[in-house]
Amino acid sequence: MELLDRYRDHVLGLYRIVVGLLFACHGAATLFNVLGGPHGGQVPGVGQWPAWWAAVIQLVGGGLVMLGVGTRVAAVLCSGSMAYAYFVKHQADALFPIQNGGEAAAMFCWAFLLIAALGPGAWALGSLFARTARTARAGRGEEVRVTAA
Repeated sequence: MELLDRYRDHVLGLYRIVVGLLFACHGAATLFNVLGGPHGGQVPGVGQWPAWWAAVIQLVGGGLVMLGVGTRVAAVLCSGSMAYAYFVKHQADALFPIQNGGEAAAMFCWAFLLIAALGPGAWALGSLFARTARTARAGRGEEVRVTAA
């Protein structure tokens, strides 16, 4: 267990990167008809509710989470979009995700909620930007506060 605890931030960082990449791929597939195309069959028109907006959230939100920029805010938005998708699109068909085809929506919803709660882990660009800004402020003699990501 000590070994797992030692690499916790690295595992969390890898988890964030993989979940963000997979989510961004869904958005790219839907918006640009790549990677096998959209699951719904057709590329939605620009601004079409909710498919086009969901795909934009998937592409941009997934990309931000993957890179670790604005991770917690992006993860909450991604989680909420998947909760919406589950309850609006899937829940009407059956109670359980295995019955209504909502496994991916449910898993992404909870995966992003976990990332929002635990933070970005290792290798987040947002941490690098924050560290650079703290160093610059410290170099100018300003007070520097250190907060957890």
